Amino acid sequence: MADLTKDESRYLAYKLNREPNKIEKEIVAAEWSEHCSYKSSKRFIKMLPSKGKHVIVGPGYDAAVLDVGDGYVITVHIQSHNHPSAVDPYGGAATGVGGVIRDIISTGTRPIALLDALRFAPLHEENNEDGSSTSEWLLRHVVRGIGDYGNCIGVPTVAGEIEFDPSFINYCLVDVASIGFGRRDSIVRNRANYDDLIILVGGPTGRDGIHGAAFASKTYLHHNRSAVQIPDPFLEKLLIEAITEAVEEGAIKALKDLGGGGLSCCLSEMSDSLGKGFDIELREVHVKEKGMSPLELMLSESQERMLIITDHLKIDNIRRIFDKYELKYVILGKIKDHHNLVIRCNEKIVANMPSTIVANAPLARRYSKRPAYLTTLRLDFTPPVTPSNLTGVLLSMLSNPTIASKDWIYRQYDHEVGLRTMLKPGEADASVLRLNNGKFISVKLDGNSKQCYIDPYHGTLGCLSEACRNVACTGAFPIGIIDHLQFGSPENPEVFWSFRKAVNAINNYCKFMKIPVVGGKVSFYNETSKGPIKPTPVIGAIGLIEEKRLITQSSLKDGNAIFIVGTTANEIGGSEYYEYVHHITGGNVAKVDMNIDRLNLRSILQLIDKNVVSCVHDCSKGGVAVAISEMAILGGVGFNVFIDKIPNSCSNIDSLLFSESHSRYVIGTKEPKTVEKILSGIEGLVFSRICDAYKEKVTFKMKSKILIDTDLPAITTNFKRLEQIMTR
Repeated sequence: MADLTKDESRYLAYKLNREPNKIEKEIVAAEWSEHCSYKSSKRFIKMLPSKGKHVIVGPGYDAAVLDVGDGYVITVHIQSHNHPSAVDPYGGAATGVGGVIRDIISTGTRPIALLDALRFAPLHEENNEDGSSTSEWLLRHVVRGIGDYGNCIGVPTVAGEIEFDPSFINYCLVDVASIGFGRRDSIVRNRANYDDLIILVGGPTGRDGIHGAAFASKTYLHHNRSAVQIPDPFLEKLLIEAITEAVEEGAIKALKDLGGGGLSCCLSEMSDSLGKGFDIELREVHVKEKGMSPLELMLSESQERMLIITDHLKIDNIRRIFDKYELKYVILGKIKDHHNLVIRCNEKIVANMPSTIVANAPLARRYSKRPAYLTTLRLDFTPPVTPSNLTGVLLSMLSNPTIASKDWIYRQYDHEVGLRTMLKPGEADASVLRLNNGKFISVKLDGNSKQCYIDPYHGTLGCLSEACRNVACTGAFPIGIIDHLQFGSPENPEVFWSFRKAVNAINNYCKFMKIPVVGGKVSFYNETSKGPIKPTPVIGAIGLIEEKRLITQSSLKDGNAIFIVGTTANEIGGSEYYEYVHHITGGNVAKVDMNIDRLNLRSILQLIDKNVVSCVHDCSKGGVAVAISEMAILGGVGFNVFIDKIPNSCSNIDSLLFSESHSRYVIGTKEPKTVEKILSGIEGLVFSRICDAYKEKVTFKMKSKILIDTDLPAITTNFKRLEQIMTR
């Protein structure tokens, strides 16, 4: 059923100069859905800086293209499958992987890596009559869906992050990003000429996923299983190989994935971008079941399908390649010298509209208003009393599933297939992949819904800072940002206010740091019966490493001197300490001083370049106490920190230990005098040597007073809490 507003229906009739028929109206409704058209967000995300020396293709295409030198490029894209994953976590997550992989294929590059960012309710939330956890069930099947699909197609899942928060009860967010790699001269530039052939290749079209785009553009309140697509990773693998071969032979002139909205969106968007008319015959579509109507064929979102444009000289090459891989394909239509999307069924025209009308929805004007809950949070907030047992607090923090080791997840992903993975998941703050030209890329996704809920602007700045810090910790300079902005209904002025604050943060940070935003996605209507989710912008950073010697891990080495760069402040609002230990929402969210952020990042890269550090780890969720503990667990060595040596403006001990102030790095080195000399020579840099790594004792002292007293086995055991939950 078409879901156009009254104003949109009037606008469509006006632009067509007639009333659309039912099929035309449904085609337009799919393309004008929020999921496909970005009608609420487009005018704002256009503000984001998207140009840079590495950018060949920026936002607005199936995937961004970045130059990494020597005639090579990487491609990158991010998308979500939130509503489908909440209904069918295995299938929804798997098809999310399939979709983002096809976006990479659409550029003519081969996918080489996957990343995921996941959001669930706390695992202890017991929602079911039998006492089982819905959150645990969703997590288990989402991870399996991502793992199975990536493993089957031979693309490693190399990095990700996960957060647990009560706003995701009976729901989840599943973001998947992919990286591709190829030759610059092989990029499919999307062009077409009169009488070129339009080919549909891949899986048959069925009734699965019909109205999927509309489903993703409404508040999630029910289980619409018919809107969830069915994955086939083995077919996807054949598509990857066949498309790659066809691109190498120069047989493809234009290429696009059939994603949200199915043929309706794919055909209209491609016709509009090419400035060419399409004449399509639906009877040629190969189907899963008989009796499908023209409307069902146009709206189906069956997976593993792609649209290709080639010419009469290359069609035999296409046939030979697709026959070799036993892929079903049909000539769906031809390029015409008009500008319309003409859809026929058994030669009868069932829809005929200018593609530019279909592909360009009228932009929605949304109102924004500062959320009332922000005032309530401020008035109701009371800081907690510092606990007497800080050892117990640290162990509890390390067992927090948001912070704890994600080994249980990583083991379900084949993160080494393809032989490119230099730093595996969990070994460092970001994962590092080898490229064919002797260079490396570092990739990471980050988000923090807790802080973005309390302060959407500064919370989003923090996500950007953390993502860039993470790739810098591996020795990479950030060359591109991708974002995925996830909110409740844009029709709610308070939700839309938060969205606009997040966009402003991305705009300001990336312009200041001169890092282009090369791609992204906006996902609205993420709501349940309990209301909207917390604002959840997920930020992906892509960094470039010029030499292998620069690749840096996070594990402490025995005998390392430990330094901290940056200042710790009373910034615990939205921290894991407040939320997980004290169950408090509110307080001062960590702020990013962009001058300091840039200075500290560049200083860390300078140390790495001079080859004087053994390990680097950013200080974020859980604060400095957790950051150093994570490094110790990775390296299998203890430490003795003097917290009074940590540069700070904190008024109490728990702030100093667990504040999540930004722009901080923990460094391990065997050359402390050299490190101190280099850092002392950087004007404005704040740093201090705080301890040494040795033996198995884990202690935090204030002068001579021991505040935390434990050991390596204890913190390691608590750090494995997520695995204990998921394997019980």
